[in-house]
Amino acid sequence: MNATDINGFMARAIRLASQGQYSTTPNPNVGCVIVDSNNKVVGEGYHHRAGDAHAEINALTQAGEKAKQATVFVTLEPCAHYGKTGPCAEALVAAGVKRVIIANEDPNPLVAGKGIDILKKAGIDVSCGILKAAAEKLNIGFFKRMRHKVPHVTVKLAASLDAKTALANGQSQWITSPQSRVDVHVERARHCAILTGADTVLVDNPQMTVRLDVEHKAIAQQYHKRAKPILRVVVDGKNRLTGKERFFDDSASVLVLNSAQNERLPENIEQWQIRKNNEFIDLKAALKRLATEKQVNNLWVESGGNLSGAFVQQHLLDTLILYQAPVFLGDKGRDLLIMDELKQLESVSRAQLIKQSRIGPDIKLELGFT
Repeated sequence: MNATDINGFMARAIRLASQGQYSTTPNPNVGCVIVDSNNKVVGEGYHHRAGDAHAEINALTQAGEKAKQATVFVTLEPCAHYGKTGPCAEALVAAGVKRVIIANEDPNPLVAGKGIDILKKAGIDVSCGILKAAAEKLNIGFFKRMRHKVPHVTVKLAASLDAKTALANGQSQWITSPQSRVDVHVERARHCAILTGADTVLVDNPQMTVRLDVEHKAIAQQYHKRAKPILRVVVDGKNRLTGKERFFDDSASVLVLNSAQNERLPENIEQWQIRKNNEFIDLKAALKRLATEKQVNNLWVESGGNLSGAFVQQHLLDTLILYQAPVFLGDKGRDLLIMDELKQLESVSRAQLIKQSRIGPDIKLELGFT
């Protein structure tokens, strides 16, 4: 098997893994391809949902006896622990595979090389790092949570050409096109949780859920397989919310972040008291709790200028997605981000353009921060 074949089969495994991007949370996306000695695919599979069979098990089930002496391509190190399913590394040993080619070692401390050790001790040839970057990109949030105990944070913004988010009177529905608004729901579906602020809930009265149209039926079907529904999180440091807002309907679970218990909220609404950093909720502390207590890999932030500005100014975001509409709202319009005055250019948050695309009449910019 030459390098071209190896890369091709791993690319196939990555494509399989991507089919779980709307449904596996809080687990990673994993794909697996099993190839016999004639370079023929005899089994393949991907992880569909947390609690269900892993990618390797699905591929082994399809391959049956043909897995013996075969080569296995898997995008993430086979697990080595007992959870809701058994260790995939032991299943591969039992199947009698000859070689396992892995894109990424698993950063989860429960695995972290242990799966590779099981395979090697059984005499299986193991190699790692094939298409490593492409496979890791699929699990960017899972990797960040495991390595740094915080989620991967994406801040979403929508603005006019003159970088305004609303008219001076607060009217903002709708600056961007229907196509962009649908795209936002597709983006939300990839995330474990959506975070917003009390200002947005009080002014716009949004649901902040995932609602996909007929055009995205396949994505909707995947999304509704999730073991954990999307979590809606709202920052309400001044306890202004009453629980009667649309945000608190029963279409998805809700978590309120405040510094003191809000007695006006219904008892079934979960509240976390987070210490304040100056006048505001300590966002860094909130992110750590979301990662460790709610297993949030990917956090989608959709809020007003104050909260979005805080994520930018405190360097707490990884990605920014901006939908820019071909309209002007004028200099009296509301600003895109509200931040403290910067005194030196060294303090500026710098980003790199990852992707630019057209969504209806709007431009969608995806920017990365380091």
